[in-house]
Parts: sequence; structure tokens; C-alpha cells
Amino acid sequence: MKALLKIPVLVILLSALTTSCATTVRVRPANSVVVTKVHNPRVIVHKNVKYYRSGGVWYIKKNRGYVTVAAPVGIRVQALPRGYKVVKVKGVRYYRHNGIYYKKSGRNYVVVNV
Repeated sequence: MKALLKIPVLVILLSALTTSCATTVRVRPANSVVVTKVHNPRVIVHKNVKYYRSGGVWYIKKNRGYVTVAAPVGIRVQALPRGYKVVKVKGVRYYRHNGIYYKKSGRNYVVVNV
């Protein structure tokens, strides 16, 4: 008798554990990190927006702090951040750092989508 009761209880427990009660998932955007000071930032203006780059991380100024943002595609920089890796995608040479791809263009590097 006890064995017969254990089977429905196990089925109910397994079904309760495998079903999800969540209907929506909220993901915080990548620009949620706020810092109050950026160490020796390089200021780059792109499409009338001032971007600050320090250690390969991109920021914009907001209120009294800085907010991390994704690197804007098309922005030109004179030097690559330390720790970049050379990668080839479909025979084209790119430079990657923190998930950002740069392509050499003359004496500069341009942020591109790959």
C-alpha cells in the first residue's frame, strides 16, 4: 500500500519541479555598471557623444558618474587596449578585446560588428 502511494507523490513532485512558474525574465542591460571615477580615460567624440575609454572598457558620463556602454560601431581609436588578441574571421584579420572587435584602417582601428 505504501509503495502505491509513493509513486503518485513522486510524479507530483517531479512535475512541480520541472515546470516553471516564471512568466517573464528581466535581464539588466550591459550599461548598468556605474562608477564614480575612471582612471586616465581617453575621450573620443563620436556622433556628438563623448565616450570615455579606459582599459578597454567604454563609458559615457551620466550625472556625477560614468556608465559602461557597448563600444559604438564605427568609432576610431589610435591604439588598441592592452591584452588584445589577433583573430581571423573568414580570412579577415581582426583584433579582439573584451568581446569588441577592431579592424585596422590606416593608422587607426575601427570598432566593427563581426
